[in-house]
This record gives sequence, structure tokens and C-alpha cells, in this order.
Amino acid sequence: MTSIKGSCLCKSVKYELTGDPKILANCYCSDCRRASGTGHSTHVIVSEEDLAISGDLKFHDRTADSGNIVSCGFCPECGSAVMSRNTGRPGMANIRASSLDDPDQITPAVNLYAGRAPSWDQPNESLPTFEKMPPPPK
Repeated sequence: MTSIKGSCLCKSVKYELTGDPKILANCYCSDCRRASGTGHSTHVIVSEEDLAISGDLKFHDRTADSGNIVSCGFCPECGSAVMSRNTGRPGMANIRASSLDDPDQITPAVNLYAGRAPSWDQPNESLPTFEKMPPPPK
């Protein structure tokens, strides 16, 4: 696997992924839409042990529909959303594909919360699509 690098807008926060992504997902939930400023957010979900971050992130915690706590990490300088964590998936980090240096290194594989997609940003119908969050694989 080639490393995947990215940063926030002002480059105060940089990261490198050294392992293979576990899931590449488009999410249409209202939290992702609000944090991204558009109709969905694309996440590169990786093991935290495969993620090296330099710089400081500020985290905002919120309770998800599932009851899990989602901690969204933003650059305190420029406000860019960089990553999030979910207590329902310990040890995993959700990197925002919008922060990748080369977004063509990834290809989304699934659509989540498609039932919440706005009419002007409909999910790619060729991907497996879930109306809500599916349970984690066993």
C-alpha cells in the first residue's frame, strides 16, 4: 500500500496513513452534511495504529442516532474537518477524504444514510447503499 497523506486547509495539521483503508464510505447523515458544508462527506476509515498525525486537532463530541459518541476533529486554526472517531468502532479513525492531498488515491465503496441525502446530491447507485448505518461486520 502506498501511503496516503493529507492536511487541513492551512497545513497546521498533517497526517499520513500507512495501512490499507478498512472502509471507503460516502455518508449522507445530517452531521456529515453540516460538517462538510455540502450534501455528503466521504470517509477513509482506517485503524488508528495506521494513522500518524502532526499538529493539534480540536474535538467536538456529539451523540449519534445510535447512542454512540462521535468526536469530530477540526483544525483550531482554519476550521477544516479532518477526522472523526466513533465509540461504536473503537480503534478506528474516519479521515475526511476532502482533506486528502490526492483524493484520487481512494474510491468510495458504499453509501451510508442514503435516506437522508438531499435531492440535489443523490448517492451513486452503482455502490451498495444503506438507508442508515449497517451494523459492524462480525
